[in-house]
Order: sequence, then structure tokens, then C-alpha cells
Amino acid sequence: MAFLDESGLLLIPNVRRTWAPRGQTPIIWHRYRHDRVSAIPAVTVSFRRQHVGLYFHLHRENVSQSEVVLFLRYLLRQIPGPIVLLWDGGSIHTGQEIQAFLRCDTRLHVERFPAYAPDLNADEPIWNHCKAALANGRSDNLDERMATLEGLSQKARRRPSLLRSFVAGSDLPPLLRS
Repeated sequence: MAFLDESGLLLIPNVRRTWAPRGQTPIIWHRYRHDRVSAIPAVTVSFRRQHVGLYFHLHRENVSQSEVVLFLRYLLRQIPGPIVLLWDGGSIHTGQEIQAFLRCDTRLHVERFPAYAPDLNADEPIWNHCKAALANGRSDNLDERMATLEGLSQKARRRPSLLRSFVAGSDLPPLLRS
């Protein structure tokens, strides 16, 4: 089973509560640029082997149907056997290129989440995790942001308990969270 979602992370810092000397407001200097890194991650759960995995692709532009198809091909190369793919009903998932790919592949079975139900997707907590790790920091360019995100995904891959918490933290029925 694979949970998939796309997202974009701006270079503008995500400011959260932090510590500072009394009476001194913390200041984060940054370049006000609306550049973004787009990402396609998938959290996978193998019920037979009780294995949880994370697969991640980063892009410098907005993700299109072509990038989603490339990511799905990558998943199919990495994971043997059939895959149940759970994702939202976003317009990117209903386009002609995606539908043509899904018709041609017999190993991939797609199920859509109900509309406006991000709390069901075990992939959503990845964004909370990444945004918390990036909080109060800054990246001056896309290369820095991509390197930081790649580092975060590598660390998360080495922490199965963290990946399991993404699945357990979703509002999925208990059968799908085990």
C-alpha cells in the first residue's frame, strides 16, 4: 500500500515560536523570493513484511502529470508485486496522461480519498515533519532547500518508528494503520 501526495515548499522561511533573550524579538533575515521546491513523496506499508518505507522525488518546478507518471514508474520498479495506491482526487491525478498510464499498468490499483480529507492520508504528516524541521531557518536558493529536504528524507527513511507514526497518526481505519 502506498500513500501519495504532492506539495510545494517555498524558500520563504516558515517562522514558528522560538527562544530569544528577554526583550529581543528574534529576526530571521531572508531574501523574499517565491521560488519553490515541489515534492512527491509516498509512504509505503507492506502488511506481509511489516515494513514501512518512504520514497521521495524533488522538482524545481510545479509538479505536472509527467512527473507523477515518472514517480509511479519509480515506485513500480522499487516495490515488487501489486500496489494499492491511495491519493486524493486532485486534478493532477485525473488528467489524461495519468489515466493512460493507469490503464496500461496492471500492478497499480488506485483508490481515492474522499474530498477534503487530508487527515486520512498518511503522507500528510511528512509535510508537518519537514516544515517543523525547516522552521526558523532559511535557504538562499533552491539547491540548498533541495539538499536540506533530501537530508530530511534520508533521515526519515532510517527511522521506521517515525514512518510508522505518520501512518498511525492518520485518521485511517485501524485495519489500515496496523
